[in-house]
Amino acid sequence: MSEKPIEEMSFEDAMRELEVVVGHLEAGDVALEDSIRLYERGARLKERCQRTLESAEAKVAKITADQSGQATGTEPLDP
Repeated sequence: MSEKPIEEMSFEDAMRELEVVVGHLEAGDVALEDSIRLYERGARLKERCQRTLESAEAKVAKITADQSGQATGTEPLDP
């Protein structure tokens, strides 16, 4: 598991680490204190991934199309 700050991780790195955390927790072979620490890190990783996905969804939603359905460009995310 990485000690890299979560906010500095790419989406892919955060997802990979979240999968590792979940695997450890599901295995049930870690001490209680370690489980708590893993759970807290997993919650922060999940939040990071969710924010990244929400941002990407907002950008995709801004794609405009002409009447034939062809993409014509994008609009700025912030008005």
